[in-house]
Amino acid sequence: MSLYLSIKALHLISMVCWFAGLFYIFRLFVYHRMKAESAEACALLEVMERKLLNYITVPASIATLIFGLWLLALNPALLHGAWIWVKLCFVFVLFGYQDFSRVTRKRFAKRDFFLSEKACRMTNELPTLVLIAVVFLAVLKPWG
Repeated sequence: MSLYLSIKALHLISMVCWFAGLFYIFRLFVYHRMKAESAEACALLEVMERKLLNYITVPASIATLIFGLWLLALNPALLHGAWIWVKLCFVFVLFGYQDFSRVTRKRFAKRDFFLSEKACRMTNELPTLVLIAVVFLAVLKPWG
C-alpha cells in the first residue's frame, strides 16, 4: 500500500470524526437551550459539549488538517486545480464554525443564551451543506 493512499485514508477517517463532532455540537446546544431552566440538565449538557469539542472535534480537525497538508506535500500538483482552493475555502469555513461552537459553548456555560433554539437548529445545518460541497469538489474536481 502506498504512503499517499495510507495518508488519504487517515485524512478521510479524521474528517469523518471531525464532522461527527460538528454535526452533533449544535444539536447539544438545541437541547441546552430547551433545558435552560434546569440546572441539572445544563450541567450535564455543559460536560457533554466540552468533551465533544475538546476530545473529539478539535483533535479530529487538527488531524484532518495535518493529513490534508501531508497529501498536498506528497502531491503538490493538486494545488494547480481551482477546485482545491474552493475546497480549502470551505475548510476555513468549518474552522470558523468550530470556533463559533467553542464561543457558544463558553457563553452557554455562563448561562448567556445568546442564540435561540431555532437559531441553534438552523446553524446545525451548515456542516451538512459544507460536506456536500467538499465531497463533490474532491470527487468531481471541477475547474481542472
